[in-house]
Amino acid sequence: MKNILVTGGAGFIGTNLIKRLLKAGHVVTSIDNYSTGLRSNEVDGCNYYQTDIQTIFENGNRFTDDIDVVFHMAAIARIQPSFERPSEYIDTNFLGTYEVVKYCTHNNIPLIYAGSSSKHSGRYKNPYTFSKDLGEDIIKLYQEHFSLNASIARFYNVYGPHQLTEGSYTTLIGKWLTNIENDIECEIYGTGEKRRDFTHVDDIVDALIKISDQQAYGYDFELGRGENYSINDVANMLGISPAYKEERKGEAQDTLCVSNLAKEILNWNPKINLRDYIKD
Repeated sequence: MKNILVTGGAGFIGTNLIKRLLKAGHVVTSIDNYSTGLRSNEVDGCNYYQTDIQTIFENGNRFTDDIDVVFHMAAIARIQPSFERPSEYIDTNFLGTYEVVKYCTHNNIPLIYAGSSSKHSGRYKNPYTFSKDLGEDIIKLYQEHFSLNASIARFYNVYGPHQLTEGSYTTLIGKWLTNIENDIECEIYGTGEKRRDFTHVDDIVDALIKISDQQAYGYDFELGRGENYSINDVANMLGISPAYKEERKGEAQDTLCVSNLAKEILNWNPKINLRDYIKD
C-alpha cells in the first residue's frame, strides 16, 4: 500500500488513474482546481482538495504525510484555446509544474509527469506545446542538479471513460461521440488526412502504474499505441459524413509513437484498439 498524491485528480486521466489506485488498495489524495475537472468524477475513498498546484507549498502540510509518489496530471490541455490564453497555459503548465517539482524535491518524493506527444511537432508550434515542454525542462534541470527522482510519460491522443464531452477542451473522440448522440454535425478542420495515434486511457493508466510499481525513474516514456488513423478514417469508423472547415493553425500533421522504451523497460503493451472501441 502506498500513499499517493494525484494532481488533476478530478480530470479525465486523473479519475481513471485514481480508480485503479484505490482498487489496488492505495491511499489516494487528489488536488484539483476544478477548472476542467468535474465534481461528478470524484471517486469514493479518495481525499479531494480544491486548490491550485501553484499553491502546493502553501498547503504542503496537508499533502506530505508519507506521500510515496506524485502523479502530476494537472494541466490545461488542447491546442486551439492556448492561442487565446497563452499566459494561463504558461502559468499552469510551467509555473504550476515548477511548484510541484520543488515540492517533490524538497520532500524527496518521486514524480511521474504527464507530458505530451505534441512535443514532437515542434516546441514553438503552439503555446500549449511550449508550456508542456517547459514543464519537461524544469524536471530535467532538477533531475540533473537537485536529485529529483522523476520520469516523463508523454501521452498520445487519449480517449475513453470520463473524457470531456463538451466545451473547448474536448478531444476529437469525446466531441464526436457527443455530437452523434445529440444529432449535431461533426466537423473536420482541413482535409481530414491528419493522422493521430489514439491511445485508450486504460492503457495509459497501465503504464503509469507500472512506472510507479517498478520505480522506473529517470526515463522519458512515449505512451502511444503505435498505430495511427487519419481523421477521415475515424469518420468512416463512426459512419458519419462530417463538414469540412478551414485548417486550424498550430496542429501537427501526424502523431505516431515509434518508441519501444516503455515495452522494453515496463513490459507495457497497449491492448485497446480505437476501431474495436468504436465498434463496441
